[in-house]
Amino acid sequence: MPPQQSKPENRQKSPQAEPAAKKPAQHQDDDVAGKAYDSRLMGRLLKYLGPYKWTAIIATVAVILKAGADVLGPYLTKVAVDKYMTHAPAAKQSFLAKYLSSNAWHGITQLALIYIGALVFSYVLEALQTYIVQWTGQKVMFDLRREIFRHLQRMDVGFYDRNPVGRLVTRLTNDVDALNEMFTTGVFAIFEDIFVLAGIVGVMLSMSWWLALVAFAVLPFILLVTRIFRKYVRDSYRRIRTALARINSYSQEHVSGMSIVQLFNREKPAYQSFESINKSYLDAFKDAIMAYALYYPAVEILSSIAIALIIWQGGNGVIRGAVDLGVLVAFMQYAQRFFRPIQDLSEKYNILQAAMAASERIFKLLDTEPEIVSPAQPAAAQPSGPEANSEAGRIEFRNVWFTYQRLTPQQQQQIATATPAELEAMSEIEWILRGVSFTIEPGQTAAIVGHTGAGKTTLTGLMMRFYDIQHGSVLVNGIDVRQHDLTRLRQNFGVVLQDPFLFSGTIADNIRLGSGHITDDELRLAAEQVNVDEFIQTLPAQYQEMLRERGNSLSTGQKQLINFARALAHNPRILILDEATSSVDTDTELRVRTALERMVRDRTSVIVAHRLSTVQRADVILVMHRGHLREMGSHQELLALHGLYWKLYQLQYKDQEMPTLGMSPSLANS
Repeated sequence: MPPQQSKPENRQKSPQAEPAAKKPAQHQDDDVAGKAYDSRLMGRLLKYLGPYKWTAIIATVAVILKAGADVLGPYLTKVAVDKYMTHAPAAKQSFLAKYLSSNAWHGITQLALIYIGALVFSYVLEALQTYIVQWTGQKVMFDLRREIFRHLQRMDVGFYDRNPVGRLVTRLTNDVDALNEMFTTGVFAIFEDIFVLAGIVGVMLSMSWWLALVAFAVLPFILLVTRIFRKYVRDSYRRIRTALARINSYSQEHVSGMSIVQLFNREKPAYQSFESINKSYLDAFKDAIMAYALYYPAVEILSSIAIALIIWQGGNGVIRGAVDLGVLVAFMQYAQRFFRPIQDLSEKYNILQAAMAASERIFKLLDTEPEIVSPAQPAAAQPSGPEANSEAGRIEFRNVWFTYQRLTPQQQQQIATATPAELEAMSEIEWILRGVSFTIEPGQTAAIVGHTGAGKTTLTGLMMRFYDIQHGSVLVNGIDVRQHDLTRLRQNFGVVLQDPFLFSGTIADNIRLGSGHITDDELRLAAEQVNVDEFIQTLPAQYQEMLRERGNSLSTGQKQLINFARALAHNPRILILDEATSSVDTDTELRVRTALERMVRDRTSVIVAHRLSTVQRADVILVMHRGHLREMGSHQELLALHGLYWKLYQLQYKDQEMPTLGMSPSLANS
């Protein structure tokens, strides 16, 4: 039959899949043809069957018994014809004949009952096998998805910078589905087809070896046709997957940006582009349909030729007395059944090939080790009590050089021993930070300002060890971040980003984020302190109000205030606000500023901002420019320098009077 949409080959891309049409290299990664069978990959896959080996053994036994039951039917027909219809001599009768009644009516009834019993037995075995195989397959896929997701959680942030999210989601969904298809309808079905073929071949050879060779005469032609079919349908499936990926990518992008499409009246060009992509998918699918349309009739014709040869040679054998009539009848039935598994195997070939390609991609992901891990022996945690106050919340950068580039081992070794001048001279490296050194004392509020690309957000990422520096050291609580346990290190931080992110679930769930130690009273207190409790109380379900994906039912300001409540509820030692007010309206920003006064109290705070109005009250301001820390001091101290900060200040407030910002006229005239 032609390929259906449910086939794994056609499900290689989901609407969430990565935009493969834009990245040729990504095409190559996601469209791996692979071998139809790879012993190494299959060995790794079968390890997931280990916990369910007994169910797999039961399913295998059921497959073998069912194959035997399926082969039994024509043989019973042969016995009925030879014993009761042609009265073949006893020497030619099968071993089953001596257990049957000599009365024709009773004997045929016995054979009919055996036939029905075999059918019922086959039905029971198939039901048992189907249930066990599907159940086992789902358990294996459950374990595999869990392992992939847990592995993704362990990966460092740099890994996600290099790998599109859509590709990773495809590994977790479509590729696992392809493996599920192999486990449930691929491997065991292949075993069944092989056992059926072996059973038919064995019975036919035992009954009449020369007549069996006549039946197998067309087999080379069927194998040739199957090989040609397999080649063309594989090419069609590859084109189908590529075209489907482009459809998913294009439609996802344009549906997400529909407001821009409509704003600039680009509906017609967008439709024409989609029409072209859609046609390439149609053409690829038409070729696959054509391959199926030619293959199945070709196999039917060849199997009919085999039956005709059996009738011709077998009929002559019956006339000569060389072949029993029952054997001829059985051979005709076996010939019809013999070619069905061959057709089925050609189908399973595609499933197996898709599964091998999927497993190769999955294991490539699982074999990728995170570059940032906790040390084998983490530094001791900060002591409790008065001693903890000396270093708790302290942040220090010592001559930090950093780049996002992936460096060779030789470059890393060279950097480790290089002087600042030598580091600066390495023109092949695009440094993001260059010799940055500063200290933020416990309880201080520090602001980081500078032009876009100056390295402001990079500084905060290095504090939490999202990336490892190439030279120098970053210390949190007096300990190098590379000596911290990652979980304990990041428990020190509460972060509010420029783009507020909420998960599907209740408001309370989004504030807690699974932290069971946050009580209802603490949750409400955090919401009150960031001025969002009043809004939540107006909702029908209040804190149990369900949010849509990414909190799309709320305004940007409301989402950001919930993010503030989340950070505050976890009571971090260090609070990081990365452009947290840049995307909110003026009224919300004023509410956020009031909340900030409460949030920064008694904790170290780091504020990254473009708007200087949000950083003027900071204890210390760090001015970044092209990866260098150019200036450091309070707002008044930096203005008095008439340096880079003063220029930034003049650019933003040259037409504004300082009293409007809540500052003294004397400072406004400085």
